[in-house]
Amino acid sequence: MANSAIESAEQLVNLTGPETAARLRLSNGTLNNWRVKGLGPRHLKYGRKVLYPIQEIIAFEQRCLRTSTAQTGEGA
Repeated sequence: MANSAIESAEQLVNLTGPETAARLRLSNGTLNNWRVKGLGPRHLKYGRKVLYPIQEIIAFEQRCLRTSTAQTGEGA
């Protein structure tokens, strides 16, 4: 039961731009540019505040997985 509560809480976590950039090992400027171009993880916007739901970051990471350098697909 405790594990499901923790998993549910983790799904509600939203990271800031700098936190997301650090997780993805990008500069915050790159993440901002990706957002403007519609690349990168999906985000929430509340007025001027931008947040990235952790589940969207994980989904983006999964879309970027490759088995070779020749493979193309979604992701930035």
